[in-house]
Amino acid sequence: MKHPVITPGAISPFIDPLTDFGFKHLLGSEPNKEIMIAFLNAIFAGKKEIVDLVFSPTEYAGSTDGYRKVFFDLMCTGKDGDQFVIEMQRREQEYFHDRCIYYLSRLISGQLPKGASNWDIEQLKEVYLIAILEFKFKNNDDDRYLHDIALMNKDTGKVFYDRLGFKFLELPNFDKEVHELKSDLDKWFYILKNMSQMEKIPVYLNEGIFEKLFKIAEVSKLTEEQRKIYESNLKAKRDYENTIAFARKEEGAKARELGREEGIELGREEGIELGREEGIELGQLKEKLATALELKETGWPVDQISKITKLSIEEIEKL
Repeated sequence: MKHPVITPGAISPFIDPLTDFGFKHLLGSEPNKEIMIAFLNAIFAGKKEIVDLVFSPTEYAGSTDGYRKVFFDLMCTGKDGDQFVIEMQRREQEYFHDRCIYYLSRLISGQLPKGASNWDIEQLKEVYLIAILEFKFKNNDDDRYLHDIALMNKDTGKVFYDRLGFKFLELPNFDKEVHELKSDLDKWFYILKNMSQMEKIPVYLNEGIFEKLFKIAEVSKLTEEQRKIYESNLKAKRDYENTIAFARKEEGAKARELGREEGIELGREEGIELGREEGIELGQLKEKLATALELKETGWPVDQISKITKLSIEEIEKL
């Protein structure tokens, strides 16, 4: 059973939560902070309970003048001083993991009062980074959609420190249909991934905090200024997605052409990167070309090489 979807190219009656405006409008509103509280509690799934929070400035200068400013997408602080950085990441970046570590290290170092020379705090406040990812981690065969990461002892597998953690929500790995949703976390994943395609609220989600979320998400309730910002965000996102799709198509075409003309020089890993989804096919072609060239140089008949490699005689003769 699938939810009713809008026609291609149409604008959903609900805000896309994966636009910058939608993300902050739905999750970063102080008057509706119970939505963020529910979101965080679903992620922690009973291991931690957030009962109240306040939204903190997204610009963080640090405890000394020597620190450069950092800017978070969203940041909030619980009643016990625990801090949550919530980030939305559209594409994987080369130093994405480093940036996540840096963000939390800044929050931790900021807990030592400015000018303090000694360790005069009893215990560090908890700090967490929650990242909503629109991409799949490279070199990761794990199909889980929530990655719960903490400092641990590599030899024993036991958690070394549980007051610092990372929660990565890998949206591409979530493929449940609406009738398969069991937990609140499932529902959050489903909404984040599908809200912008919904024509109306699925019955399974028209209750509790999700009912309120959908009401806030109605595009028709935005002010004129908010709607202009949202439509600008939405256009930018769609332009970006179209650009990426075109780039992938171009990369695939170039990779196939390079595979035919210079397949022997191309390494298998480079072929996979160039061709992305079509890279595996390119790597296989490279191996066939390499094998064909080796056989050809040893004097094998072209027709026999063709039978072995499944390459055409024309392709072999060009080597």
